[in-house]
Amino acid sequence: MTGPSTTAMHDLTGQVALVTGGSRGIGEAYVRILHDAGANVVITDVLDAEGQALADALGERARFAHLDVTDEEAWDRVVGRVVDDLGRVDVLVNNAGIANAAPIEHFTLAKWNAVMAVNATGVFLGCRAVVPTMKAAGRGSIINISSVEGLRGSWSLHGYTASKFAVRGLTKSLAVELGKDGIRVNSVHPGLVLTEMSVKIDPDALVIPLGRPGVPDDLTGTILFLASEASAWISGQEIVVDGGMTSGIPHRG
Repeated sequence: MTGPSTTAMHDLTGQVALVTGGSRGIGEAYVRILHDAGANVVITDVLDAEGQALADALGERARFAHLDVTDEEAWDRVVGRVVDDLGRVDVLVNNAGIANAAPIEHFTLAKWNAVMAVNATGVFLGCRAVVPTMKAAGRGSIINISSVEGLRGSWSLHGYTASKFAVRGLTKSLAVELGKDGIRVNSVHPGLVLTEMSVKIDPDALVIPLGRPGVPDDLTGTILFLASEASAWISGQEIVVDGGMTSGIPHRG
């Protein structure tokens, strides 16, 4: 007896995927790989011009919707429209995120609230919004983008680190609760990836065993794997994609 081919296991034809923060950077790479795999992809962002341009460039099976992930009513409105138009949401990639930094004595409440609102509350709202349609379908994959800072501490990134630990914890509790409904929930923990958000980070200040910082396409295989039937029995897991950053400090020689 043989199982499905590797191509079939990664085929998302007819499925509906929603990606937050999908207009550029890593989010754009996620959008493109899911679209290439056959999914109907809903690109959401607060960057309207970039998001619409990406949807236009992809053409068939891509659309853009303005979404501030911190806005509860906007989540309900966008997901409701997607369900009305496309029937359901099969895959949610909670990618939208921001970062800020300061030593703790200068880390203001405004900084804390801003990063927690997008990175933690935004993920919570997204998960909650898609669960009813996934339950109705009896299946679904929620992919929450955390960070290596959701696994360890980091100097000055207090709000960012706390928010990414929150994403990790929420992922665990949802995986426990939603497994009976056929809904898988996993978190992805990227290391340093070269994007607009990481431009001020010096890669040479970090120890990356594979010898280079990541680029957005280094993450796409993981996203496709978690969105597809190739990961059908994986839930509640932390998938680390970091070039070996969190494996330890290697000997230099």
